[in-house]
Amino acid sequence: MDLTARAAQLSAERRPFVRATVVRAQKPTSARSGDCALVLGDGTIEGFVGGQCTENSVRVAAREALDTGESVLLRVLPGDALVFPDAPGATVAVNPCQSGGAMEIFLEPQLPAPILVISGTSPIADAVVAFGRILDLDVVRLPGTDVPDGAAAVVVASLGGEEAAVIRAGLDAGAGYIGLVASRARGPAVLEQLDVTAAELARIHTPAGLDIGARTAAEIALSIVADVVRTIRSGSLAPTAPAPQPVTATDPVCGMTVTVTDTTPHLRVDGRDVWFCCPGCRRAYEKEHAA
Repeated sequence: MDLTARAAQLSAERRPFVRATVVRAQKPTSARSGDCALVLGDGTIEGFVGGQCTENSVRVAAREALDTGESVLLRVLPGDALVFPDAPGATVAVNPCQSGGAMEIFLEPQLPAPILVISGTSPIADAVVAFGRILDLDVVRLPGTDVPDGAAAVVVASLGGEEAAVIRAGLDAGAGYIGLVASRARGPAVLEQLDVTAAELARIHTPAGLDIGARTAAEIALSIVADVVRTIRSGSLAPTAPAPQPVTATDPVCGMTVTVTDTTPHLRVDGRDVWFCCPGCRRAYEKEHAA
């Protein structure tokens, strides 16, 4: 599959991945500038950005990029090269088993947008939908009371009806932010209909939104979406479900951190698996232990 089409498919499936692009390559590396690959959360690499030693460095750096949500420039150097000084936005990987040459690979994490669920057909609900789409949030207009799993935030702006049921569904779906559009008098009355723990209560905001003196429907919606963004950016609200952590091991020959995949070279020694960055390290290990 074409990588552009594959990236679109992964995005549609809300699967996080990292787009890795070689921006500079020095001979005798096998990759060339412009080579590209997609790195999935489990360490799978689709495409080409270099040999097995380079791939292992890319996997480790891509995992960090997914965890932080920040792009990074990866500099891959042979073991005898001078190390570039650390700089913000860049990281260095020294590969002792690399045949030679140096590379720079730009890693750009592609994370699913946070899901913002809106309940209600009020003017405030309409304005929240509009603001959410401007901010490229994954906006879901709720027809009933079933909140989808993985929702980051739920805004209940129906101004009546099944508010308590939607709040309960949002809590059960794991939403980190639930905003109820209600007056300071009516909000607590709605919450009295729920059996919630202290931790769950801390996720419910009523009246919803930051106190900016809002009066109109658009102003109220702005205060609500601003509160959702503040919560996401503060780190207290995870925008997506965490990607699965890959299994890693240490190559006993060169000391490199290896991400274990179906294609990772390994040996079964005394009832345990030993993993290597490349077949060369595996052969060196076999030769040493055969002697």
